[in-house]
Amino acid sequence: MVSKRSPRRAMRGFTVIELMIVVAILAILTAVAVPGMRNLIQAQRVKTAAFDVYAGLSLARSEAIKRNTSVTLTPTSGDWAKGWSGSDSNGNVVLKQDAFSQIAVAGPGTVVFNSMGRLGGAASQFEVSTSELTNDKWRCVKLDLSGRPVSYVGACP
Repeated sequence: MVSKRSPRRAMRGFTVIELMIVVAILAILTAVAVPGMRNLIQAQRVKTAAFDVYAGLSLARSEAIKRNTSVTLTPTSGDWAKGWSGSDSNGNVVLKQDAFSQIAVAGPGTVVFNSMGRLGGAASQFEVSTSELTNDKWRCVKLDLSGRPVSYVGACP
């Protein structure tokens, strides 16, 4: 007895050529998408670091008002990109920030908020950037004399 295979059963699955074509198309699409993804990741790193600077300044100001004493933010090893710590006038640490990877943060030597939340010195600004200096990879966080931080897209004027 000879069994006959049905035509449907013989057409199951993909051929090797079809599979290779799909893999080639996926490789081309990946090659096109990777540079755009890299730019997106860098822009997001800058945005996140600028938000961390903004949040740290807001928290330090809030703690100065709450504790009714001055709070000083000091960069780690003189570099804001390596993180910072904030302490009140009694030496209590009120906040700490870890280092950023592949981000540069330029700012003043220290930032001091008095017991009313105002800046102890002149108005300050922080520039957050990455190695590729396009406009979407710059953020500016400014402090006015009242101590309120404001964030901008782009380099500080």
